[in-house]
Amino acid sequence: MAKDIDSIFFDITPKIEELALKCEQNNAIDKELYTKYEVKRGLRDLNGKGVLAGLTNISDVCAFKMVDGKQVPCKGNLYYRGYNIKDLVKGFLAAHHPGFEETAYLLLFGELPDKVQLKEFQEMIAERRMLPPNFVRDVIMKAPSRDMMNSITRSILQLYSYDDKADDTSIPNVLRQCLNLISQFPMLMVYGYHAYNYKRGEDLYIYAPQPELSTAENILMMLRENRKYTKLEAKILDMALVLHMDHGGGNNSTFTTHVVTSSGTDTYSTIAAAMASLKGPKHGGANVKVTQMFEDMKAALTDWSDKDQIRQYLIDLLDKKVFDRKGLIYGMGHAVYSISDPRADIFKRFVKQLAKEKGHEAEYALYETVEHMAPEVIGEKRKMYKGVNANVDFYSGLVYSMLDLPPALYTPIFATARIVGWSAHRLEELKNVDKIIRPAYKPLAPYRDYINLDDR
Repeated sequence: MAKDIDSIFFDITPKIEELALKCEQNNAIDKELYTKYEVKRGLRDLNGKGVLAGLTNISDVCAFKMVDGKQVPCKGNLYYRGYNIKDLVKGFLAAHHPGFEETAYLLLFGELPDKVQLKEFQEMIAERRMLPPNFVRDVIMKAPSRDMMNSITRSILQLYSYDDKADDTSIPNVLRQCLNLISQFPMLMVYGYHAYNYKRGEDLYIYAPQPELSTAENILMMLRENRKYTKLEAKILDMALVLHMDHGGGNNSTFTTHVVTSSGTDTYSTIAAAMASLKGPKHGGANVKVTQMFEDMKAALTDWSDKDQIRQYLIDLLDKKVFDRKGLIYGMGHAVYSISDPRADIFKRFVKQLAKEKGHEAEYALYETVEHMAPEVIGEKRKMYKGVNANVDFYSGLVYSMLDLPPALYTPIFATARIVGWSAHRLEELKNVDKIIRPAYKPLAPYRDYINLDDR
């Protein structure tokens, strides 16, 4: 009798359990060997400093300053093409115009646009906000996914089939492809979300983007059934896109972009690989984890203002007793920053304003308490090699929830911003490096003689 297909593909059978145990046993490596052979796990040393793997002009993540020839931790700063992110945000907010398109121009072309250049670039992005004929029906609606990152990734790979020059890696062609993807990302994200909701029995509405609207405004307009949004909502979402646009060449998804680009493959495969990296809960998916953690915390606390209860919950988190039992306080700590994450600092000012307008002061106060208390609790429970601070994911989930954005789109919004950085880094890799990236791994398994099947 034939086995049921579901049991073959989706059930973890006793035999798979047995083989999985064999996998674990034969793949385990003594942690002491990493120290013995001076392996930089995560390509970082104990102080969090990354192994130098490349050069970039695109952005700089600054967490230290030199004092008397020594590195001393300082408040974090992020630079896009040499411009401090705080100055960039301050500039477009003061000018009362969206920052996404202006900052995208800066990252791609290396300089801030003048009024004519900005207008031309905005028009270029607007005219590319389209998908191939019947793409929504044939690709996005065909097999909706509950995970929007996977849905977008599949759509990106399908776009390869519609591009007659998909494998051309010349700079002009890759720039064309990148501009297309930057423009198309909001639609791939929002339409994928609506398609999945339709599959679950909800109403379907697919709105075309409007050329006169910014990227942030189009996202909100296409997402909501009534197409309405406030100026404050659009301003904060636009700022979030700018803050997430790039973060140095060494973050996981951008390094993935460099690695995959170095193999000589096409743009669609490269961006799909970067998407797979960003999806992970230790990278772009962290903002969802922060939100889920706080929902669990709020349910567990009888009084959100009781600092003793909050402290105990954080201790239980680290002791793997609550939430997902991973022993992590999500949103706290960063691979580079040790004192402060400038993106979180910028976000925090607007979170407070938004919380007041939306009536979420108590929730904001809880976040603020955890932000101040968590580093102290972590320091008491674990050996720390560098400082721990709130990162951008700590507040971004709260911002998105107050903007009434669905949690399923938190990480895709990150991707909608980061596609600009990935594009810039892909172009930089293609221009400057002609070697495939291939770091070394030290083999530990002893050599063995082959044993014939009958003798095993």
